Amino acid sequence: MSDSHPVNVILVEDDEALGPAVAQALRLEGMEVALFGDAVAALGAIPNDFPGVVVSDVRLPGMDGLALFAQLQEQDPDLPMIITTGHGDVAMAVAAIKGGAADFLTKPYSSAALIRAINIAAERRRV
Repeated sequence: MSDSHPVNVILVEDDEALGPAVAQALRLEGMEVALFGDAVAALGAIPNDFPGVVVSDVRLPGMDGLALFAQLQEQDPDLPMIITTGHGDVAMAVAAIKGGAADFLTKPYSSAALIRAINIAAERRRV
């Protein structure tokens, strides 16, 4: 990744230990991260022309990550979103990918796997 153009990441994770840890790992890679504990707050903060990548857990208070994904697809069909879950199944992953998700990671995932997925999604967004 180029230092002149850091990847912008919206991270939606309600786990009070995991969210800050993931955000810190991404920041150490030079990414700019905004962390949200719920989808509604994240949705309100994502502009129509957001140039980055959204990473969201599925199970969230209020609106879940799949509903957030659907709303964001209406707002910007090209906005890459990586979905994470500790409760996923194959059918959910296939449906998310077919629906346009950039990737689907099952917890626990490695920081390296998430960083790789974000970089791939960000590169696709640029082109």
